[in-house]
Amino acid sequence: MRVSSTALLLLSSSYQISNHNHNAVFAFSNVAPQQRRLSSSTIKKPTINLRPSTLKSAQPSNTESQNTDILVEISSGKNLVINSADNHNNHFSSLPGAEAVLDFASVKNSQSKGELALSAARKTFESTNDVAEALLTYSTNENELMGINSDVIELVGHPLGTYATSSSEIQEVAEYLRSRASKGSFPVDTKAPANVGDNAARYETILKKATEESGEVTAAFAKTFYLGTQLMPEEAREAIWAIYVWCRRTDEIVDAPRDNDEDMLRDLSAWEIRLERLWEHGEIVDVLDLPLLDVRIKYPNLSIQPFMDMIRGMLMDIPDLGQERYEDFDQLHLYCYRVAGTVGLMSMPIFGCADGFNEEVAKEPALSLGVAFQITNILRDIGEDASTRNRIYLPRDDMARFGVKEEDIYAQKVTPEFIEFMKYQVSRTRRYYARALRGVPMLHESARLPVQSSLDCYGKILDKIEENNYDCLTKRAYVGKWEKLSIIPFSW
Repeated sequence: MRVSSTALLLLSSSYQISNHNHNAVFAFSNVAPQQRRLSSSTIKKPTINLRPSTLKSAQPSNTESQNTDILVEISSGKNLVINSADNHNNHFSSLPGAEAVLDFASVKNSQSKGELALSAARKTFESTNDVAEALLTYSTNENELMGINSDVIELVGHPLGTYATSSSEIQEVAEYLRSRASKGSFPVDTKAPANVGDNAARYETILKKATEESGEVTAAFAKTFYLGTQLMPEEAREAIWAIYVWCRRTDEIVDAPRDNDEDMLRDLSAWEIRLERLWEHGEIVDVLDLPLLDVRIKYPNLSIQPFMDMIRGMLMDIPDLGQERYEDFDQLHLYCYRVAGTVGLMSMPIFGCADGFNEEVAKEPALSLGVAFQITNILRDIGEDASTRNRIYLPRDDMARFGVKEEDIYAQKVTPEFIEFMKYQVSRTRRYYARALRGVPMLHESARLPVQSSLDCYGKILDKIEENNYDCLTKRAYVGKWEKLSIIPFSW
């Protein structure tokens, strides 16, 4: 399946958590192209270069749909039910002068088979008398960490978590970390273990090794993404590794071979409950939870919501439970938010904002770049998705408007209608990149180069699509390693 976890930074500007192109995106920005640039009196650096390679304007077309204002296509989220408790303005926040962008945070689809099935599986799991004990027992079945299967171990090159001698020792480390949390982070303030003086060095060593292993998992599955994290300060780099590993484990839980969906839903509901208990109470189950707990403590304003929403994004790709086709761009936008925009929201507290900006303002840019990267992936992989996965992610109403037939896509026929359709899709995607570009100065200075590099490198895929005469059915738009490296100096 495709997941997200993101285009955080540099060379690959996005990482793939699975063999599909769900790209969670660590990046920011979302201002309408018509909006004036931030003036130099507001932000001195870096200078924003509106390079033609990334931000080519849409070419004139006689096709009626090309005349539609692309920016208003992010519209109502119809057929989706927003939790009444969350139905307030921050779902429709926008930067000054820009159209509102729906972020879909907390949105639930009351008609989704996957969401309904997950809810039912969770209720069954929670009917257990002692949920905390059930999570510990459930996780240690067959001596395997949840979401760390034999494929993960093989790719990393060694078993994970062997340096922790016992479950009780892991819980002591968690207690030690909770004792360092700011007052009020959790319902009950935790005191350090009684023997912390003698064991503090040991606790720090276990945390350090768990963090290093998170980096190893990141490097094994996303080499260029891992290299990108090397541009970040140490604390931020390690936080991003922890988030990546959580996304990686979530994806493995969903994609693990099973005889039926019931087992997957039971595992995923247990995983979701674990996440909530970590966020709300600082509780952990295994040693690889420790780095994420450390992130939760160091970045107390990091919201659990994008993590929860990503789980639902993964459900959207599961055959029979997920969404087979997307009727319109609203539905596709929800999917893009869940598997890509969520990572932008996860990363915002880690990256930090420049003076004069805050996360509420930077939130909208983060969502736009998530959509930009994910749609880029979808356009790049149209042929592969159709031929190897029997999937078409393109909105049906867009296809109908341009006269593109599903059978032609499956037959890999590049028709004149398909070319016009692709011109429109590329134009729309560039609008998202344009919005994203304007958010870079909102970031803390240490995060600007990684994000700008990722934006420039990934936006280059759209150029490759054009160079291939919009043939995404038999050709793959590919940006090589050395070409990416050559782009980075110009991102500074």
